[in-house]
Amino acid sequence: MVPMLAAIILLNSFTEVGLRDNSVKKIVIDAGHGGKDPGTFGLFSKEKTLALAIARKTGKYLEENLKDVEIIYTRDDDTFIELEERAQIANRNGADLFISIHCNAFPPNPKVRGTETYVMGLHKSDQNLAVAKRENSSIYLEDNYEETYGDFDPNSPDSHILFSLYQTAYLQNSLNLATKIENQFETRAGRKSRGVKQAGFWVLWRTSMPSVLVETGYLTNPSEEIELNDLLKQDYIASGIYRAVRDYKIEMDNMDK
Repeated sequence: MVPMLAAIILLNSFTEVGLRDNSVKKIVIDAGHGGKDPGTFGLFSKEKTLALAIARKTGKYLEENLKDVEIIYTRDDDTFIELEERAQIANRNGADLFISIHCNAFPPNPKVRGTETYVMGLHKSDQNLAVAKRENSSIYLEDNYEETYGDFDPNSPDSHILFSLYQTAYLQNSLNLATKIENQFETRAGRKSRGVKQAGFWVLWRTSMPSVLVETGYLTNPSEEIELNDLLKQDYIASGIYRAVRDYKIEMDNMDK
């Protein structure tokens, strides 16, 4: 299993990453899960529904305030989109940023709460790996997933470690954006930030641009689930992501002058 996966990953790492400038003209907003894939559950809500609501609000903030940026959604309704297709939507459109929006879960401990923003990389803890395994497990809902994903096994730590090692082309810019998002959550949006983390997410590995995956809160925490369903709190989260992107864009645009 490992040699075949390594060959596929190594080939794609060098063939799909092209040279680009730092300017931000297109952003893909990815609402996690959808359709037959509900994501994780709370006591009364589903990840797919909340992710879509926050993704729409984030896109609206970006469209209203960054007039020179095109916003593209991987889904804007309750539709199932394959993980590989989500990444390819960004690649085909030549996106400059990819932002995937999710809700988190930690069933053993209902007191765990807070936001986390992930970039592609080697997981530093079992909990980071657990998040990546849960999000990557959506491939099992896809038709012919064995053909699309080869020997990649979402339940295997070895699979995650192996392909995490090969995606470094946009790591610094991804970390930059992720840090700005978490700072906005903590200082402006009133969220508890659990920080920037790295783990092996398929959808981040396959995108050929700076990419982040935002876990907006824990549906397994009853009080946080209530907050994530609050329309005003959703606005705070979406506006926090927008402000982080705005600041990142200003920084990147200035680098190209």
